[in-house]
Amino acid sequence: MTDAAPDLDAIVQLWADAKIYWTARDFPKYGSEQWVALAPDDPRRLAAALEAAELWRKYGDEEALLAWFREAYRSRPSLAERRTRAELDEAAKPKPPHQLRATPGWPPVAVPGQPGRYLTYNARKEAA
Repeated sequence: MTDAAPDLDAIVQLWADAKIYWTARDFPKYGSEQWVALAPDDPRRLAAALEAAELWRKYGDEEALLAWFREAYRSRPSLAERRTRAELDEAAKPKPPHQLRATPGWPPVAVPGQPGRYLTYNARKEAA
């Protein structure tokens, strides 16, 4: 293999320049058209990548975070549009129990609270 040794001075210079751009916030957003247009060895390209990595480390997925913010700040119905206390009280009142009926073609229905009692469908009762 004849790989040339990396130019350490150039790498150190790239890192230092990227840090300067990062500190000055003088770089395009990572992945944007302006970022793609930068040369591969442009320190602003590295600064943007470092910024994106740091934001990912702190906040995770940017789109998920923005979606959370949109959901948190979406408008809610006003109190005047919501149900009143009287409507809520009416909805919370107990309902009358369901009347059990045997259905043709179904097995007998066990009557709750009365062990051993079953309702069975009687065709003669329906005809009458």
